[in-house]
Amino acid sequence: KRLLGNGLVTSEGEYHDKQRHLIQPTFYPKRIKSYADIMVNQAIDMCNSWHDGTILDIHKEMIKLTLAIICKTVLGYDIEPGHDEVGDALKTCMQYFNRLLMPFGELIEKIPLLPINKGFQTAKRDLDSIVYRMIKEHRKKLDKGHEKKEDDDLLSTLLQAQDEEAGIGRMTDEQLRDEVMTIFLAGHETTANALTWTYYLLSEHPTIETKLQEELHSIFGSNRTTITVDDVPRLEYTEKILTESMRLYPPAWALGRQVIDDYKVGGYSIPEGSIILMSQYVMHRNPRYFPEPNRFYPDRWTEEFKKQLPRFSYFPFGGGIRGCIGEPFAWLEAILLLATISRQWRMKHVPSHKVELKALITLRPKYGMQMKLTKI
Repeated sequence: KRLLGNGLVTSEGEYHDKQRHLIQPTFYPKRIKSYADIMVNQAIDMCNSWHDGTILDIHKEMIKLTLAIICKTVLGYDIEPGHDEVGDALKTCMQYFNRLLMPFGELIEKIPLLPINKGFQTAKRDLDSIVYRMIKEHRKKLDKGHEKKEDDDLLSTLLQAQDEEAGIGRMTDEQLRDEVMTIFLAGHETTANALTWTYYLLSEHPTIETKLQEELHSIFGSNRTTITVDDVPRLEYTEKILTESMRLYPPAWALGRQVIDDYKVGGYSIPEGSIILMSQYVMHRNPRYFPEPNRFYPDRWTEEFKKQLPRFSYFPFGGGIRGCIGEPFAWLEAILLLATISRQWRMKHVPSHKVELKALITLRPKYGMQMKLTKI
């Protein structure tokens, strides 16, 4: 809560229910689809900045790309090259939270003069300043009679969100700040991780990468027409690749829930107040549900296979009443970015580069992901 306040991820009880009820319409499919052009255009800009034969840390590139998309779709804010104040501040905050998960993390938090604590406070102030400034600017537009549009950025939509029938009024600046910060933190690194692991898997499985190229060519041919949201339903194999990638490397590798009453399940008694940890990484590799669980096999995701899977045997975005509210946004973004980038570039993992998991808040590659680019 030190950064996110009472956003959807950290709030509980009646307050959480009211906020989710208020925010849910912001993520309706029609509105999410209106952001498709932003996603694709940002990906094209990134692709155009690359050079054939270059070796890049693709994880860093995906972080920059998804952050630019979040800034534009949430705040209507363009990140200027070389002046990524939002990205720098978010990176500092993530380093801080990851450090707290390490041994003696609680002690680190209690020593305010440590450089990492001072750095976090500075980064938090920078983020607050940016978000509150954007809230103020958006409120001015609203006061001048700005009409609600389908492609408004998310902050504009949140500013106008209310439910008179349920007795829920518009959010305060502080509530808006907490929700925007939550979307920032949850909405860019997870998709960046998913795309990074996907490109690593494609590099290690060239026959699957070839099938992806065949699908893209069958839909678009040699035509360089920009991908649109209407193309997404046809990108079936692209979606299967992402589904399988997030099975093997779920962006959020575990989630916790606190038991609110004594409960019995599977012969075990779980007392009130217990913390239950559920790992997507472990469940997704269970051979009971996924034959050859460690194999990267996108073709397993047939309609028949999906229908026979038990609920929550596959849950990269969580589930239940606290499931990820931004899941439709994340799926659309991941499909569009993978297809857009893969039409222009092939990536090959640098053999000498070590790949190791770093399981902290999200599932990152510990040493980044060095890939060699080849222009198509």
